[in-house]
Amino acid sequence: MSSETIAGDVSKLAELRARMAQILAREPVPAPMPAPEELPFDRVETERGALFVRRVGLGSAHRTGRGTPTLARAAESEVLALLALDPSLSKVDLTGALYLDTETTGLSGGTGTVAFLVGLAFFDDDARLTLEQLLVRNLGEEGPMLEHLATRIRDASCLVTFNGKSFDMPLLRTRFRMAKIEPPLEPPHLDLLHVARRVHKGEEKGGTKLGALERRLFGFVREDDVPSGDVSACYLHFLRTGDTRGLIKVVEHNAWDVSSMASLVAFYGEPFAASDMVPRDLVNVARTLKRAKKLDEAVEMATRAIASGAGAEGHVVRAGIEKARGDKARALLDFEAAAASVQDATIRLELAKLYEHWKKDPHRALACAEAGTGEAEPAETRRKVRLRRKASGLLFDADGKPTCGN
Repeated sequence: MSSETIAGDVSKLAELRARMAQILAREPVPAPMPAPEELPFDRVETERGALFVRRVGLGSAHRTGRGTPTLARAAESEVLALLALDPSLSKVDLTGALYLDTETTGLSGGTGTVAFLVGLAFFDDDARLTLEQLLVRNLGEEGPMLEHLATRIRDASCLVTFNGKSFDMPLLRTRFRMAKIEPPLEPPHLDLLHVARRVHKGEEKGGTKLGALERRLFGFVREDDVPSGDVSACYLHFLRTGDTRGLIKVVEHNAWDVSSMASLVAFYGEPFAASDMVPRDLVNVARTLKRAKKLDEAVEMATRAIASGAGAEGHVVRAGIEKARGDKARALLDFEAAAASVQDATIRLELAKLYEHWKKDPHRALACAEAGTGEAEPAETRRKVRLRRKASGLLFDADGKPTCGN
């Protein structure tokens, strides 16, 4: 290779380096990372170690959209017990309720899952709602948090959670045992998810999640909220890097969860006055009251549902309640009203039974049976044959009384 060639290559390399330097010089300088925010927790020394706690008073002006969490104190425990189908809640003093929600390192539970943040709310001696959040800053240091939580649970008149019977409380019982802390004796437990599924039965998929209820019942939409599926990642990122930004958003997410539960208790605790319930909700409340054998209240709620526009569904539910009360005349009127607006085999079956056995009108019963009652084939055929004979008078004596039954 000649000296001229080598010199040319060196020159090209130098030119390339110069061009690269110019390009790099035009690259924007990355903005410095913002300084991490301080976590809003106070450090309290205990015999087991440091407890990190945040307390915030939620004044009477605090809202979850249209929801008012401070009104939970005046909710009717008997109504909540009926909607929860749990008699143990009927006499609890809701001024001593403990609202509880956890943020965890996983959504599947198990011994490896840790509740790193526990959100609580309770009314103080001056009837003010207090938000209290407990943080485990480092894995393996949850003892102080669990001891404090155990005391709160022991002092509560009842627990209020959202899916706490299936998730939060089983997880916390496991953590108590692993930390060798005596699990507290638990008071009656109101799981609002169970109530929501009864009251809002028939909602589209996801319609009974907490965020969906906030939007529909209270017109409240969280801004820049952390999705539940990202909560664990935010905490693990904090443990690895010390970056608090994601964790602070989790703290805000947890605070809204607890506040919303109190708003739901205020809403469900007074359903007879809850103007935001849609007709379907009122029908579902009537069904639940019927299951609780509160038939007078159930009829009142079904009547309100019909007046609100529940249509055939409302009439069918009220008819079922009236049958349970023994008022077949009113039940028949409601089934007839429902049949006038919808074609439904189950309604025709109810009418066929009432026409045949109560009204003693086999002709109208047969008309319902001929239109189809939705029964299994052998039963439907037997019903038609029997009604045809009754309609022809073959099974009636000289006085017009039936000589055989069903």
